[in-house]
Order: sequence, then C-alpha cells, then structure tokens
Amino acid sequence: MCKSKKAVILASCVALCTNLWAQQVQRQNSSSRTESSVEEEYFNDIDGVVILSLATSDEYDNKLVAMQFLESAVESGNVNEDIMKALNQLAGEGINTQSRTNGRLVNNFPDIRRRACLALGKVKTEEAKNYLVSVALAENEPMVISAAVNSLGEIGINKNDEVVDAIAFANKRNQILNPTSSLASEVIDCYAKLAENTDNKKIIIESLTKIASDYHYVTPVRNKALKLLKTLSDSGSSSGNQK
Repeated sequence: MCKSKKAVILASCVALCTNLWAQQVQRQNSSSRTESSVEEEYFNDIDGVVILSLATSDEYDNKLVAMQFLESAVESGNVNEDIMKALNQLAGEGINTQSRTNGRLVNNFPDIRRRACLALGKVKTEEAKNYLVSVALAENEPMVISAAVNSLGEIGINKNDEVVDAIAFANKRNQILNPTSSLASEVIDCYAKLAENTDNKKIIIESLTKIASDYHYVTPVRNKALKLLKTLSDSGSSSGNQK
C-alpha cells in the first residue's frame, strides 16, 4: 500500500513538472512572437518623414538606421512617397547629392548606396527603374553599379532599350577605367534577363563580345559571356528558320 501511494505521488509530481515546463515553453514562445510582432509593426508603421529625415542627415549612423528601416518597409510592401524619396536619396548619396567640408566630400558611402539600389530592385516600378538607370550612369564604384544592374534585371523594364543602353554604357566606361569581373558578371546576368524584351539585340551582343575577349576579366566571366552569346545566336537562328 505504501509503495502504491509513493507511485501515485511520484506520478503526480512528474505530471506537475511536465505541465509547468509546457507552460513555461508556451510563455517563452508567446513572448518571442509578441516581441517579433512589435518589431515588425514598428518597422512597418514608422513615419516616412522620420526615415527621410534620417536619410538626409549628414551622419553615417543615421543613414545606416534609415537603410535598415527602408529595407524592412520594402520587404513588407510598405512603399509610399517618402520611402521612395529616402531610397532615392541614399542610392545617390555622395554622387547625385554631395556634401563637402573644406572642399572634401564627406558623404561618400558606397555601402549605403549599394543597399539602397538593391532595395529599389524589390520595388519594381517605373520610378525605381528610372532612378537606378541614373545611378548606373553616374556611379563610379563597381559594387554600387553592380547592385544597380542587378536590380534593373530584377525589375525587367526595358522600354525602347533604355535600360540595356544604360548598362552597356556603364560597363564600357568601367571596362576602360577599372575592369571589374564582378560587375561584368552582373551585366551578363542582366542581359540574360532583358534579352527577350530588347528590340536591338546588337547592343547586348557587342557588349558581350567585348567582355568575352577582354583578358582583364577572369576566365569564368569570359566563358559566361560566350555562353550567353551562343544562346542568343541559337535563339536568333531558330527565329530566322521559323520565318
């Protein structure tokens, strides 16, 4: 009888401990979800004017905070006029908008411009495309041009071959001044995405030919250009045979 009572008490203790542990886990999960929800709500609902103010500040840290807010806003689809102004501001920071102290440029932040360009690629609007084109044409940092080119490929708008023209110009200038394999690789990827929407494919073919024959670029990039050239050539031959 004594053993039976002990067994009942032990079972009760085990059940109680299990119940308490389950409640603790549930509270932790609930707390985690609440914190996550609060953070998401804060990022989504923050006033666009505040973000724009941070973006136009002369302080790098303020711009970095603004960029974090903007990336979250874009991911959640919360893109209003102030958000776009802030993204455009940061994408051209130090290039289209310059701040100088004693003649020295003090707001040249390529990493911020790169992140802003990538965020604009997720907006996928005519306005975003237009600003990315202006960045690609004015920018001098390969990593920022690469981000702009990547985003232009993601957006996919190429009316009157405007985007392909801009990318070819930007890559040609960079090829002369500072040939960069990573940029050339992004250009090739973008051409592959826009080729179908390009009326004058001669622009793409000439640009790819120059990349493929330029030994400043690493072998994998040159081979990548040759592969796309072959794909475009095969595609053109197929179209001609069908006609």
